[in-house]
Amino acid sequence: MSALPVFAQTGAPANAAPATSAQRPADNPLFVESTLDLQYPHFDRIQDAHFAPAFDAGMAENLREIEAIASNSEAPTFDNTIIALERSGELLSRARVIFGSLNGTDTNDTRRKIDAEYAPKFAAHRDAIMLNPQLFARIDTLYKNVGDLGLDAEGQRLVERYHTMFVRAGANLTEAQKQEMRRINAESAKLGTTFSQNVLNEVNDSAVVVDTLEELDGLTDAQIAAAAAEAKTRGVEGKYVITLLNTTGQPVLPQVNNRALRERIHTASVNRGSRGNQYDNTQVIADILKLRAERANLMGYPNQATFILEDSTAGTVEAVNGMLGQLAPAAVANAKLEAAELQAMIDREQAAKGEPTFQLEPWDWAYYSEKVRQDKYSFDDAQIKPYFEMKNVLENGVFFAATQFYGITFKERTDLPKYHPDTWTYDVFNEDGSQLAIFIFDPYARASKRGGAWMNSYVSQSELDGTLTVTANHQNIPKPQAGQPTLLTWDEVTTMFHEFGHSLHGMFSDVKYPFFSGTSVPRDFVEFPSQVNEMWADWPTILANYAKHYQTGAAMPSELIERVQAAAKFNQGFATTEYLGAAMLDQYLHQLPADQLPSGAEVMATEAAALQAAGLDYAPVPPRYRTPYFSHINGGYAAGYYAYIWSEVLDANTVQWIEQNGGLTRANGDRLRSTLLSQGGSKDAKQLFVDFTGAEPQIEPLLIKRGLAPDPTDASN
Repeated sequence: MSALPVFAQTGAPANAAPATSAQRPADNPLFVESTLDLQYPHFDRIQDAHFAPAFDAGMAENLREIEAIASNSEAPTFDNTIIALERSGELLSRARVIFGSLNGTDTNDTRRKIDAEYAPKFAAHRDAIMLNPQLFARIDTLYKNVGDLGLDAEGQRLVERYHTMFVRAGANLTEAQKQEMRRINAESAKLGTTFSQNVLNEVNDSAVVVDTLEELDGLTDAQIAAAAAEAKTRGVEGKYVITLLNTTGQPVLPQVNNRALRERIHTASVNRGSRGNQYDNTQVIADILKLRAERANLMGYPNQATFILEDSTAGTVEAVNGMLGQLAPAAVANAKLEAAELQAMIDREQAAKGEPTFQLEPWDWAYYSEKVRQDKYSFDDAQIKPYFEMKNVLENGVFFAATQFYGITFKERTDLPKYHPDTWTYDVFNEDGSQLAIFIFDPYARASKRGGAWMNSYVSQSELDGTLTVTANHQNIPKPQAGQPTLLTWDEVTTMFHEFGHSLHGMFSDVKYPFFSGTSVPRDFVEFPSQVNEMWADWPTILANYAKHYQTGAAMPSELIERVQAAAKFNQGFATTEYLGAAMLDQYLHQLPADQLPSGAEVMATEAAALQAAGLDYAPVPPRYRTPYFSHINGGYAAGYYAYIWSEVLDANTVQWIEQNGGLTRANGDRLRSTLLSQGGSKDAKQLFVDFTGAEPQIEPLLIKRGLAPDPTDASN
């Protein structure tokens, strides 16, 4: 989500050859700016064979641009150095953005091969730029004299952020140290690609084969049909295959009545990446952690976490440890109270059947939690899902909320090409009718798609480039059989609102320089706007507009809506504990000094030690991600997975402010858009929050939101 300028992400090998006309085939659409609206990609023309030539030519061109900037005989100025850097790497940027997006949403063997081949090349190219002493000398000169350049606040911040970025990449290192940095970055890039490909391969390889229909008792006819179809595609026709998502918990567990099958599904999930097969990630992650520690030490930091957090809104490991440590005891205490309820239900059910009881295990939690929720709030997902048909939720829920709050409108387009048939495309308009953005919706899970939910931008807004945003949201919703509706769980509904919050952040960007566009903000701030957007999922007037039965169009009964809203804090002990388990594991691994890092054989034992040290070694609630499939810490959230809860502190304060100042009003929407969402990274992130709320963030609203502290406005307390 958050991103550096593309030239800094991509860079090119120092020995890249100059581009020639032979490297610029006329039929390669990546070499030219798209002629479609807002530079929307020509997905219908782009072929896998186009990427390597575009990468090679793009890196070569980028290096020539960088050399021209670095060797300029004129004294450095804002225009001939910083703006020149902002304008560099156009071809490479276009090719990499499109490839990265397609490889994440619909990969194949060719794309995986390209990814593995070019990851170290891109790392080397980035180093060729970031470690260029002549280039850094020009930036350093401007930085030291920034107050004398006559720049506005955004221009001055741009100089400062470029300087910080280069320094943190190693620009101040000795030549010998730079060579070591190049080695670390190249090896890290290779290992990162291996890790990601192993995660996807393991998700597919760990799918659970079920022999009999009886074992699937509890699943719907549509789910059973999907499992049978999956078995057929895998060559085991007549059986059933339960596919996995990348999280530890699996979506079918609340429904599966067969306890032995629940255990099989859970065990398959938690063992991914540590089974000793060709996709085992334990040695890979051990090597990655070692390289990160080496890089941090090279930069003068005791560990990776200290290095990463210095350039975040949190600032220090002490701040992060303090916040997580404050939440952990309350979360586990709540989880244990919830577990007691689940155990009581198990005991009652077993006694009623005249069978011995059993101890609550991780594979039982979701199943009995759903039963307790149904018992306490008189509804389950099967009752509410018919009211949450996917496209209706999108258009009459997510879009409707954005129209009510911000005044923007949407119109579906069918004329633009698609990279996959299971996507939808929309024009987005400002209140005055002018175009704001193009939005792509890609909801379904598939074997070629990475796990989780995310937003990306194919084109980012900037005044300098004259561009508006083309953004996409991706989820992993199970696709029903042909002719069947896509009915969502409440979690899938809130995820849809969440991811669209990221897209709004990108769409509303109104900055001059590409460096600051959209979600180019600190990692522990980027989740904040998306979490705020979740508030509209159960806002009464929004919910009433989209919670309609997919067959009859009847509104969800008011008493069911009330039960959905009343259940909002249900199971929050579990949800917070599983999240904190992953967040504190991330911090533990990245705060270890180099000489205490685990070997591959020690990774799982170190994970257990981390959870114990954090007070989160509560067996019924394993971490949301275990180390070998913890994709966040392989990617941009290394030492940064805490960001979700850190951002949620800001979110809870912001939601409280909105509720106390009129709620769903255009005035509030305009204020949020103008003071915060439109600013991208052009201002200090924490200052953006203060500009909107007028106060420093407090942790109490988060504790109340997650049910970890009493709500003083609740008369029942």
